[in-house]
Amino acid sequence: MDRNHYRFRSVWSLPAPPAAVYAALARAEDYPRWWPQVRAVTRLDDDTGVITIRSLLPYGLTCTVRRTLRDPAAGVLEAELSGDIDGWARWTVTADGPGTLARYDQEVEVTKALLRLLAVPGRPLFRLNHRLMMRAGRRGLLRRLRAV
Repeated sequence: MDRNHYRFRSVWSLPAPPAAVYAALARAEDYPRWWPQVRAVTRLDDDTGVITIRSLLPYGLTCTVRRTLRDPAAGVLEAELSGDIDGWARWTVTADGPGTLARYDQEVEVTKALLRLLAVPGRPLFRLNHRLMMRAGRRGLLRRLRAV
């Protein structure tokens, strides 16, 4: 396995209707308002933007995100990522009783030089960093959904 290749999956159970969750996740330019680790999103056009993220560890990642699929009926949002990480990310939003399951899948290759250099000793910390970011994102989305 390539030491710079990562595959992540997070599943968020949310007490809100799927349409509301999907709508919030589809507006990536609003992420910095509710997701503390998403530091900036700059929209370039209808399908492309630049995102900067930083979690617990003292490094940020910046990448261009290009939407490749937006299917509200299926509850799917998918994008290609390029920059400090290259790969793809997908949200899949489905009904779960009275609430929603939002599943985040991501497969990326790290291209940022420092992170590549630290790939072996840093891998457990990088994975923990991602988990903490996703946990904070769920909490932030819960607050945002309650405020709507």
